[in-house]
Amino acid sequence: MQVKIDTKEKFHVITPIEPILSATMTDGIKVALLPFLQNDVKNIVFDMSAVTAVDVDAAELILQIQHDFYEANASFVCCGVNETVEAFLADNELLELLNVAPTQSEAADIVQMEEIERELMDDDVLE
Repeated sequence: MQVKIDTKEKFHVITPIEPILSATMTDGIKVALLPFLQNDVKNIVFDMSAVTAVDVDAAELILQIQHDFYEANASFVCCGVNETVEAFLADNELLELLNVAPTQSEAADIVQMEEIERELMDDDVLE
């Protein structure tokens, strides 16, 4: 899967270039996203603004990857989901499970808030 990567201070914006995320791309999706868990900056904003269709296997994999990020104390927020993809995700009962923001800016805000939350939780554990 080809992606555009834009690195910010607290997160990476990963934008798939292909308009369709299909089941045949699941290995490519893993290769594109999971290595970021090894970075100092682990948080991902997955910008789906160029994506016009997603199949169930790819959507379920994205949900699993989101889970993997949160298990590793990292954020994973999708943004730019168009109406067609959003309706598909809702119909397959995946939309409410995914962390989705309307815009990249709002996704960045979520990442920042989750970073603060993790820092506060770490402080509580240390006390």
